[in-house]
Amino acid sequence: MKDLTWIKDNFIAHRGFHSLDKSIPENTLIAFKRAIDYKYGIELDVNVTKDGKVVVFHDLNLKRMCKVDIDLDEVTYDEIKEFRILNTNEKIPLLSDVLQLVKGKVPLLIELKPKGDNKLLCEAFMKTMTNYKGNYAIHSFSPWIVKWFKKNHPDVIRGQIAEFFKNDSNMNPFIKYLMKSMFFNHFTKPDFINYGIKDLPNKYATKAHQKGICVISYCARNNLEFNLVKKHYDNAVFEFFRPEYEKR
Repeated sequence: MKDLTWIKDNFIAHRGFHSLDKSIPENTLIAFKRAIDYKYGIELDVNVTKDGKVVVFHDLNLKRMCKVDIDLDEVTYDEIKEFRILNTNEKIPLLSDVLQLVKGKVPLLIELKPKGDNKLLCEAFMKTMTNYKGNYAIHSFSPWIVKWFKKNHPDVIRGQIAEFFKNDSNMNPFIKYLMKSMFFNHFTKPDFINYGIKDLPNKYATKAHQKGICVISYCARNNLEFNLVKKHYDNAVFEFFRPEYEKR
């Protein structure tokens, strides 16, 4: 039986404890250090570069964060090291650098970003995590990634990310329904669900929760949102504020 207590009970900072003014950018070592200082768990995103290095970065393209219009998987890590994030001196970190910083001091909730060869990403990720001793879990929008972990590393805590995909106008309506209703959970058997906060509460998340599945959300931006999720479900990943539990 996997212990999900830390997912339910820890404050978990979205992409590290980054700042609204972007002076502490998301998914950077300085944002992760700040989370550790506050003893917050850390949610972060990983993908692979052209040369197969596992880096911590949310987008599939570098334009938003590095002002360079190129896809992450089209550049090597040596090339990426030359870029800076927004108007800071922060670089895109390797996952191994983040693990060296955290060293199990706080738990990690790690999203695997789906693009192209999921197997390449999953295998490179697990190779990086081989000797890591701290608490961590993976989650992904891709049920195929969740399924890969069920088959190849069933001991790793795995989660399915879901939402209503209201802004994905190009998404096939049938696929959209399957994803928002978490139809694929029948095959992937996730240990927890991370549902978009704008779409909660909903019947799909509530039904899963009633069946005993851990349900968390992303991402609360104030205490009202945070505690509304806690009222119905188990936890909410947060950003831009310091959460407090509502007094009962």
